[in-house]
Amino acid sequence: MADEEKEEPMKVIVLDKIAALVTAAFGLVAALAWNEAIKAIFKEIFGEADSIGPLLIYAIVVTIAAVILTIIVARSVANAKKKK
Repeated sequence: MADEEKEEPMKVIVLDKIAALVTAAFGLVAALAWNEAIKAIFKEIFGEADSIGPLLIYAIVVTIAAVILTIIVARSVANAKKKK
């Protein structure tokens, strides 16, 4: 059996999953913090954030930013894997 075919020990798998969950949790906390900050910025610019216009603009801007950043991160990871 080749080294690549050996199964990882359960301890390594559990630690890997815990690391992924902790990373996701910190990502969620950061996203929520940015959400509040961006809402405050839009409220300063457009007035009350309860009207549909500013909320729609906010949703569109955040979606575009998320797509662009996701593409950038995915490309960076792919390039790092190629260099490895």
